[in-house]
Amino acid sequence: MSEPIALTLGQKFELERMTRVIDSTGDAQLLRGLAKQLLNAWQAQRAATDWVMRQQLGSPTRFGGGSQDALANPASAADHGSGNQPVRSHDVL
Repeated sequence: MSEPIALTLGQKFELERMTRVIDSTGDAQLLRGLAKQLLNAWQAQRAATDWVMRQQLGSPTRFGGGSQDALANPASAADHGSGNQPVRSHDVL
């Protein structure tokens, strides 16, 4: 059995940094924008994970129930219909 998924030290620091940014922000519009970026990043990650799983299993099965377009192109899955660009950690600030 493989090791459980764990955050790297760098990811933990980035998580703490972003948590502090969120906690220090009182601007509701900015927080809404941040929430949308995080949702986009989450969906892009899900699409990428589904794609990797399909590649490893050699199966056309869709694990996340996403569209074929989202699975075939994880980078565009996050901004499907939203007009947003793919999210990078430095975009939030």
